[in-house]
Amino acid sequence: MLKPIILSDLQDITRAGLLYLLDNIKESGTVYEADSKKELLTRLTSEDIAVVVLDYTLFDFSGPEDLLNVSSRFNNVHWVLFSEELSSDFLRNYLYRCTHFSVVYKDCSKEEISTALSLALKKERFICNKAINQLLSKQLPIPDKQEYSLTVSEREILGLIALGKTNKDIAQERFSSIHTITTHRKNIFRKIGVNSVHEATKYALRAGIIDSADYYI
Repeated sequence: MLKPIILSDLQDITRAGLLYLLDNIKESGTVYEADSKKELLTRLTSEDIAVVVLDYTLFDFSGPEDLLNVSSRFNNVHWVLFSEELSSDFLRNYLYRCTHFSVVYKDCSKEEISTALSLALKKERFICNKAINQLLSKQLPIPDKQEYSLTVSEREILGLIALGKTNKDIAQERFSSIHTITTHRKNIFRKIGVNSVHEATKYALRAGIIDSADYYI
C-alpha cells in the first residue's frame, strides 16, 4: 500500500526538491504539506499511517519533548528529520529513545536523501553519514565565542521570534521577504546553539533581549 507523505518544511525550494525525489520513488503515495504544528496534527489525525519529513529547526514545536510526545501519539508514523544541522545532544536524545526517527541533512547527497525517504516508506530507519560521524566523534569542537555574537538585526529578529511572531509576521514588520527572515532565523539558531523556538526564547530571556514581563503577556 502506498503511504502518504507529509512535507513539514517552510522552504519552498526544499519542498520542490523533495517532490522531485519522491516522484521517482515508487512506494510514495499522496504528498501533503503542513506549514505549522497545528496543520501537521490535523493531517496526522486523518493520515495516521504516514511519513513525515520535518525540518524541526524551522517548525513551531516548543522543544524536543514536544515532538516526542506527538510522535508517541501516532505510532504508525515514521519521521524523517531533515534539517541543515542538529546538535549532537538532540540526535542522541531522539535516536537512542526512538526507533521511528530517521536523520538526513540538507547538504547530504541526493542518493542519501532518496535512500532515507525510500526506507522511511518501509518503516526502516536511516541515519546519514554526517550524523553518524557527529555521534561517533569522541570530542566535539569547542565553538569560538565569536560564533555566538549576534548582529543588531539578529538580536531584533530573535526578540520577535521569542515573542511568538512567525516568519511571515516578522517579514511584514521589517519589510523583508520570508526567505530573508528564514535565513536569519537559521543563522541565529546556529550561532546560539539551539534547535527550537522554546530554546531560543530561553536564550533571549537570559541574554536580556526580551523582558520576562513582555514574554508572559
